[in-house]
Amino acid sequence: MIRSGLVGRSILASRSPDLHQGEGRALGLEVSYELFDFTARDLPDSALAEVIGTLRDDGFAGFNVTYPFKQAIVPLLDELDESALAVGAVNTVAIREGRLIGYNTDMIGFRLSMEQGLPGARLERVVQLGAGGAGAAVANALLSLGVRRLVLVDVDPARAEQLRSELAARFPGQDVECGAPGTLDTTGADGIVNATPIGMNGKPGMPLPPEKIAARQWVADIIYFPRETELLRVAKSKGCATINGVGMVVGQAARAFEIITGHAADARRMRAMLD
Repeated sequence: MIRSGLVGRSILASRSPDLHQGEGRALGLEVSYELFDFTARDLPDSALAEVIGTLRDDGFAGFNVTYPFKQAIVPLLDELDESALAVGAVNTVAIREGRLIGYNTDMIGFRLSMEQGLPGARLERVVQLGAGGAGAAVANALLSLGVRRLVLVDVDPARAEQLRSELAARFPGQDVECGAPGTLDTTGADGIVNATPIGMNGKPGMPLPPEKIAARQWVADIIYFPRETELLRVAKSKGCATINGVGMVVGQAARAFEIITGHAADARRMRAMLD
């Protein structure tokens, strides 16, 4: 029995258990995937260290990490893989001989989603909304794809500036700047990416006003519950090319499955489980 889990807040709508357990069955593996939703269990964020300690002591092979713990968990781990070091956030943890090893599979998940869903998209100037754990992975992916100028917008200016500084050091030949939500300027942007939780089930709405979206732009949303957020609905109505978070979640889940179980996953088969 391979035991794995998902740690986060308000995650009962997640399809990660279905994806991992379904892929395990397809490979002839016995996989048990359990949810550790802090909201449902009435746990404070400060219980994170206790929860992951329990997973380690109870014989779990690893677990995934979601909002809002992708950065908070970093100092609680014994080791960070290069992927987590590059992004500064963790969404997958492998437990090996009692050691907690952090990885980031969000970056490769979003990169694959862009390559498959928006091939040939213009990448001169992109506006990204959200600079948290998922936002850090998305920003790294965008710059690795060749975005020349990336504008980070977050309700927490200090968080956006910290990410900007880290990205500027890692991608010295590309421009990274911060923008203020109240004075957001999308004029001239080739694309807009939503890396905030606004629009997901339980957090309705849009992360920017509809008039900030133009038909010439592409729009990406990392949310996959629901498949079509209000942001994507409005963008489609204006004629924009769009992608939702399904490609990203499948890409990151396939890599996470391999890290936790040691068995390669079939991403196309996992995507079919979501359809």
